[in-house]
Amino acid sequence: MTEFEKLPYRPCVGMMVLNREGRAFIGRRLEGPEHVDDRHAWQMPQGGVDDGETPIEAACRELWEEVGTSQALLLRESARWLTYDLPEEARPAHWKGRWVGQAQRWFALAFTGRDSDIDIAAHDQEFDAWQWMTAAEMLDRIVPFKRPTYDAVVEEFRDLVK
Repeated sequence: MTEFEKLPYRPCVGMMVLNREGRAFIGRRLEGPEHVDDRHAWQMPQGGVDDGETPIEAACRELWEEVGTSQALLLRESARWLTYDLPEEARPAHWKGRWVGQAQRWFALAFTGRDSDIDIAAHDQEFDAWQWMTAAEMLDRIVPFKRPTYDAVVEEFRDLVK
């Protein structure tokens, strides 16, 4: 086992924000190891759990920071934590070499606002574009190293997503 593989996972949350048609909010990353090419730079909102925060509190904060809205209702929480490792080319520079990857708790949220309520530039902007996508569209455009995690999220929330 390498030194990198001995590192812990960063505790995070992910949000599958669904509109009334069952399409998921997907943002195109501006930069970072997630931005491998223009076609596969898309992901659902996600982010770290701060010290003293519960996962649902982190999800609410990240929704506000990344999507620029708090207009959503909790539908379901994932049954387990999902993990992914950072790709070799992102090690150890990303996250200053503190984590091997992310352990994520996922939340399905019903978006209750209008598209005009979304403002991806309201805070520290992480996305330069966003769309509502079906599960199939999203999985075709997702950051490649996150695909197994997204497959598991789509399967877990299959009855909610189009």
